[in-house]
Amino acid sequence: MHHHYEHFYLDPKFWVAISFVIFVLLTGKLFWTKSTQMLDARSARIKAELEEASRLRAEAEAMMAHARTEREQAAREAVELVARAKAEAERLAAASKAEAEAAARRRERMAMDRIAAAEASAVTEVRNAAAEIATRAVAEVIAQTHGAQADAALVDAAIQNLPSAFRAA
Repeated sequence: MHHHYEHFYLDPKFWVAISFVIFVLLTGKLFWTKSTQMLDARSARIKAELEEASRLRAEAEAMMAHARTEREQAAREAVELVARAKAEAERLAAASKAEAEAAARRRERMAMDRIAAAEASAVTEVRNAAAEIATRAVAEVIAQTHGAQADAALVDAAIQNLPSAFRAA
């Protein structure tokens, strides 16, 4: 049963085809609008993510540069600290050496003073012993050689010499 219509617009197939084309055009336009909006939104989201990634990368590079600068500064400070510590150690070593030398000189001086004091004490003791021995010897010699008459003559001579001794003094 195939119908043949006089005019093509009278054929229901034509109207079905027109309806189908209109439907496809309307749904196509709707689909196209939705898909372009979705693609635009996705593009905007990707663009925002790329900008965020770029910003994060810039921050990371800045942080890395800052960390590198701080590391270099810390290395310089460490070198300076080591140099100051060496200088301080050398200064302390020199001061300790000078102090040790001064202490040795003081001890040597004290030992020399003790030796000199011991010598002076020994000389004094020898003199005192010699004077005591000489005094005893003189007393013994006088006791053996002088009698009462010789003593009286010596006392008389000493009394006579008193006025001239006072004038000389």
